[in-house]
Amino acid sequence: MFYCALSGEAPVEPVVSAKSGKVYERRLIIKYIAENGTDPLSGDKLEESDLIPIKASPQSAPPRPPSLTSIPAILHTLQNEWDAAAIEKHALLQQHNSLRQELSNALYSLDAATRTIARLIRERDAAREALANIHATMGIAPSAPAAGDVEMNEDAGAAASEETLPATILAQIDETHQALSAARKKRKPPPGYATAADVKTFALKHTIPSLHSASPAGVNSLVVSRLNPTQFLTGGNDKVVQLYDRATDKVLATLKGHTKKINHVVLREKEGEPTLIASGGADKICKIWGYDSASSEYLPKSTIKSHKGEITGLAVHPTSTILTLASADRTFSIHDLSNFSQVYRSSPADEALSSLAIHPDGTLIAFGTPTSTIQIYDIRSGSVAASLTPPEATPFTVNTLSFSENGYHLLAPNSLNTVAVWDLRKQLTTKTFTFEGDPKVHSVRYDLSAQFLGVAGNFGLKVYAHKTWEEIGKFAAGDDVSDLAYGAEGKEIWSVGGREVKIWGLPA
Repeated sequence: MFYCALSGEAPVEPVVSAKSGKVYERRLIIKYIAENGTDPLSGDKLEESDLIPIKASPQSAPPRPPSLTSIPAILHTLQNEWDAAAIEKHALLQQHNSLRQELSNALYSLDAATRTIARLIRERDAAREALANIHATMGIAPSAPAAGDVEMNEDAGAAASEETLPATILAQIDETHQALSAARKKRKPPPGYATAADVKTFALKHTIPSLHSASPAGVNSLVVSRLNPTQFLTGGNDKVVQLYDRATDKVLATLKGHTKKINHVVLREKEGEPTLIASGGADKICKIWGYDSASSEYLPKSTIKSHKGEITGLAVHPTSTILTLASADRTFSIHDLSNFSQVYRSSPADEALSSLAIHPDGTLIAFGTPTSTIQIYDIRSGSVAASLTPPEATPFTVNTLSFSENGYHLLAPNSLNTVAVWDLRKQLTTKTFTFEGDPKVHSVRYDLSAQFLGVAGNFGLKVYAHKTWEEIGKFAAGDDVSDLAYGAEGKEIWSVGGREVKIWGLPA
């Protein structure tokens, strides 16, 4: 180990003087030569060319400074570092608490503003109605509304402003309602239908992996065919609709056309007519494909572009002749599946619509909203039949709804961590299911016999018995289940999470 003859410390870049043979730190001796021109020890004339570099071994390292060679010095250094870390953590905690307080105040202000706006809109509508009544009494023609009051797509045309459904479609709805409601009280599970006791024994029967693209991954909607129980339909984040046959493990159709993720898919299956596939997505459109028997393929039939917001709900009416869409633009629309034209459009609430479900008799439509309220709309009269508001003070989005098959109950999220069964006759909740942790409910679904109901979310899939409210099944534990469906005769329960579809049923 060398030491600099000037500083007495180990040099970082050592050189030796050809005049005196002493070792110096290069930067120090060069500075000395520039000022004096001599060797600092011998006094001989010295130039930079007289300095010979010393190549030190790469394994050698300079000794630690004296300030770090004693235990007290090391402890003092560690204590300083610990104190600095503690002070920094305290500052971060203070900043975190401050941000939480600001966010809480902002959310409270937003909630108050939303409620105030809703109240003002109701008062405005009441004032407009009163003014219209006065005009009618005085014989004054009402003035045309301002152009910016109602937002409609240009291509919606006159159909968007229709106040009632066409008489032919109303007749179909009334006929279906009479046929289905007449037997409601006598509805019983079909012979051979699965019971709650059967569901308790369900086990995993089949897994279909790698559905849809891995980037972006995620399947958002699942529908099982009623006429071909081995076939099912899915829509995913990869903008693709897939029709799959689990019996052969083959994709029957891959349907493209969306530019953003697909939120909902439905099948229209009617005896004597071609099967239709419909999908609604975040790109504000609904795509419809029809089965062509000549080519044995699904061909594009129509693209519905009548909404200005994301499609948040999609359902085929029990008549199988019309399709209903709900949108975040605060409106819903009804389309004739014979020619795919829009026949009705309305706004049941002065806020975005976040979900949709059609009553099994076909006369009522339920809409969820981002402010916790559920609006039930009478499709025949064109008015809101009921408004259900949970007691939860914190607003949440009602992102999924399901009517029971007998039409008496509605299953829907009731707060951030609960799901409730509403009795539509009393407009009160009959039962509330609570989920622990930080639950996120993605889908709720009654089975066709109204014997049991399923709730899918980031906690997996849970199935409960109707009336007794007993938990009779817990499936896909640990999975983030985005949707569920029931198989033929209720003997299977299907779940979809990520890119996998899992089928649960009676053990072999």
